[in-house]
Amino acid sequence: MADLNDPRTYWWRNAVVYQVYVRSFADSDGDGIGDLPGITSRLPHLADLGVDALWITPFYTSPQHDHGYDVADYRDVDPLFGTLSDADDLVARAHELGLKVVVDLVPNHTSDQHEWFQAALAAGPGSPERARYLFRDTPEGKPAGTPPNNWESVFGGPAWTQVDDGQWYLHLFDSTQPDLDWRNPEVPAMFEDVLRFWLDRGVDGFRVDVAHGLFKEASLRDQIVAEGGRASSGQVNTDHSMVSRDLKDEPMWDQPEVHEVYRAWHRVLDEAGPDRMAVAEAWTQTPESMAAFVRPDELDQAFNFAWLLTDWSAEAFATVITDTLAAVEPVGASPTWVLSNHDVVRHVTRYGGGARGLARGRAATLAMLALPGSSYLYQGEELGLEQVDVAPEDRQDPSYLRTGEVGRDGCRVPIPWGGSEAPYAFGPGEGQPWIPQPEDWASLTVDAQTGAEGSTLEFYRAALAARRDFAWTAGEDVEMLDLGADVLAFRRGHITVVLNCGEAPVPLPAGDLLLASAPVDGGELPGDTAAWLR
Repeated sequence: MADLNDPRTYWWRNAVVYQVYVRSFADSDGDGIGDLPGITSRLPHLADLGVDALWITPFYTSPQHDHGYDVADYRDVDPLFGTLSDADDLVARAHELGLKVVVDLVPNHTSDQHEWFQAALAAGPGSPERARYLFRDTPEGKPAGTPPNNWESVFGGPAWTQVDDGQWYLHLFDSTQPDLDWRNPEVPAMFEDVLRFWLDRGVDGFRVDVAHGLFKEASLRDQIVAEGGRASSGQVNTDHSMVSRDLKDEPMWDQPEVHEVYRAWHRVLDEAGPDRMAVAEAWTQTPESMAAFVRPDELDQAFNFAWLLTDWSAEAFATVITDTLAAVEPVGASPTWVLSNHDVVRHVTRYGGGARGLARGRAATLAMLALPGSSYLYQGEELGLEQVDVAPEDRQDPSYLRTGEVGRDGCRVPIPWGGSEAPYAFGPGEGQPWIPQPEDWASLTVDAQTGAEGSTLEFYRAALAARRDFAWTAGEDVEMLDLGADVLAFRRGHITVVLNCGEAPVPLPAGDLLLASAPVDGGELPGDTAAWLR
């Protein structure tokens, strides 16, 4: 078997991967919703930006209750986004431009419109069809209407819904997303077929949604909660960043049986070629449990959400770097780094918004890009986009619809390409796209920032171009440097990285300045600024 963790061979170990949220990237037909031909038409932007790969969120047949993460058919394209032929064209064009293509896979649950779930509802209790999901009765001795346990949905409310015959089904997310029973052999067999289907069409890898959630404790026991507390999913809080990492009882997440699934998937990927990969979305409680997903015979990478969740603090950044590298080193995997995605508040806003938030966002990005391993970028961050305050009547996130709390719509607003008003060349249509764009985005479009000195887009292009010169040659060892309490500093190979998290300028160490996130004068690094030196 090929060694999928050989740093001399495999592209993902030091790649920059750009996340495309399919609904909000580019619209080809004027309906206000992004689609596959739209992505294909804008692939030159990604090549010019300097990324190595794109990860596309789900575009499969779906009723779109969770914008594609409720899959009704894993082997077809939803007409909203195009056709299988469009998917093939996208992969082919990406490869022509030197870009790898990673597609999203959703194995924890299906849509309630999937043929399996519809068959389960029709077949009734005790049937083989229901055994593909987690159907259960009201516990013996409990009043009618009592769910099987106290688990809560990630999107708020109980994780159980009762059907007409009295049984309940588990859904750790929306009620339209029933969880599969991975102890049923039909389930892993189906997903191995799905992997092969897309590998045969040329995709280079998979992002595995809720990779830690496939198995639940077989007893489906109650979650143990503190006195006076309540059960919770433990995955996300109301602003959809991860909750405190205090260890807690989580019988619905990160069960040991899940690792056998990924060993089997490793074999499937290896059969297709040694350069195919998979990256886990695994919200685990410790760096060590995250590293278990990327042992040499399992998945190739796992998202490092600790970096995304870190406060603006040199000490906190240093801790995450040290802990992450220590966790992946024993298993020989490459780390990942990410600041934003489609589930969290954009990092410019998290860092304070406005000019300060943008300065900090650029600085954190520069530090991230210098670290060994892969960096994952989220569409629009290269434009400096902030979280949008979406009006209540325009919100579509199922978590908002279930809880009334502001959900993830604000980071999913379609990105601006050109022009002076909505839809900012997002598509050929007129007026607002599926989530309205702000009125003040004209200066943030790709066209407006291209060639503009000091623009965030040109900063990203310069950083990614410079990164290519050392990503594969600087090695994987990081030496932390002490340049003061407010300064994150480290050396990787011949590159020294300095990030000033304080307000006062700090002296730069010796070396030629390669790149900085903001202007640097007189050998001092301003606050909220990062620099690379050779």
